Amino acid sequence: MRDLFGTISTRYLIAILNLALIFINAKALGVEGVGLVGLILAAIGIATMFCGILAGNTIVYFMNRYSMQAVFLPSYCWTPVGAGIACGCMAILGLLPEGYALDIYILSILTSLVAANSRFLLGKNRIFGFNLTFVLQGGLLFFVLLFLYYGLEKQDVTAYLWGMYLTNGVAFLVSLFLLLPFLRKKEADPRKGRSGYALLQEMFAYGLWGSADNIAEILTTRLNYFLIKRFAGLGSVGLLDAGTKISESVWHINRSIDFIEYSRVARTHNPGEQKQITLRFFKLTFCAVTLATGCILLIPEWVYTDYLFSAEFAGMRNVITGLSAGIIALACNSILSQYFIGSGKIRYSAGSSFVGLISLLVSGYLLIPSYGVVGSAISSSIAFSTMLAFSMIIFCWKTGARPREFLINKEDVRFALRKLRLTHDGSQP
Repeated sequence: MRDLFGTISTRYLIAILNLALIFINAKALGVEGVGLVGLILAAIGIATMFCGILAGNTIVYFMNRYSMQAVFLPSYCWTPVGAGIACGCMAILGLLPEGYALDIYILSILTSLVAANSRFLLGKNRIFGFNLTFVLQGGLLFFVLLFLYYGLEKQDVTAYLWGMYLTNGVAFLVSLFLLLPFLRKKEADPRKGRSGYALLQEMFAYGLWGSADNIAEILTTRLNYFLIKRFAGLGSVGLLDAGTKISESVWHINRSIDFIEYSRVARTHNPGEQKQITLRFFKLTFCAVTLATGCILLIPEWVYTDYLFSAEFAGMRNVITGLSAGIIALACNSILSQYFIGSGKIRYSAGSSFVGLISLLVSGYLLIPSYGVVGSAISSSIAFSTMLAFSMIIFCWKTGARPREFLINKEDVRFALRKLRLTHDGSQP
């Protein structure tokens, strides 16, 4: 429980810094600059998901079944290949922003290697190193860009890319240094005798489903950027990106919970225990994310246009309102997805993501041409809510859970109070 609270605290810190960064970017880059950065990051995110076939959650899953050394080399070697395939596909489809293809490719590799290292640290239960990696990768960017924008007075998209190179580079080197003792230590392989090729096949079989899930999910969360650019232009992308980033800042809560839940579900083979872990984290996520989203919804429009951003970002509150239901839904869905992935039912997580993607495409093409950015936000909420409904139905089917078990009860409150008391007393939960 102490690891959980430490991880959540770390994510809250990063969320605060990222929120501040959104405002700084808006002042320094303007609405079209923010839109271009949003498109670049969306492309990097898609490429990173391709790299995640062998360098994502596949690492944690197979570290519980093989030695770390056996898993390390395939994960690292696949990264430039996966990034190349992704960038090539996006180039063919015309999704890569003109002039930034090489930057997207290199940054995709770098961010994927950082993600791989963080998962190796998580697999070794090095939660401090895991959290430190994310602080360096996510939190350090704020201070670097502050220096570039106002210290060096370089206020353009190139400065943002420099910041990405520096912070991800530092995070990679530090996380690799933390892994060196484990890489040097010879571990006994619990499945000794299995060839490297057989391991690679097994990792691909698992990772392909996981990456299909992740790619579908990131397309569901970011495809609207490309749709909006087509129908309304780069300025509208900037407005959508700013509103989306503010809303999604609360996802740092569920993402911190996701990693710990996945690790615990993957470590146990008891279906009843897996079910209880998932339900408990589901309720915690719902409460925390709903509270955070509610606080954001209380911010009036004039705060965005007069203080945090500029008049260019008028309509921000409408975007955030349209996204709010979906933000809560996707956060809760991520908990169920981690259950599916960690318990070996990864196909259902992929199914949920593809259901969401189809919902987004249908609702987006219906709403965006008529309602613009607000229509895009509402289409995202529809897609995310559809994903959650699908996952809840499958979870109940596979575990025998009843819908009322997703609701908070007295036992949940007593459990939380007991854990808080143990943590306060300095005891192990």
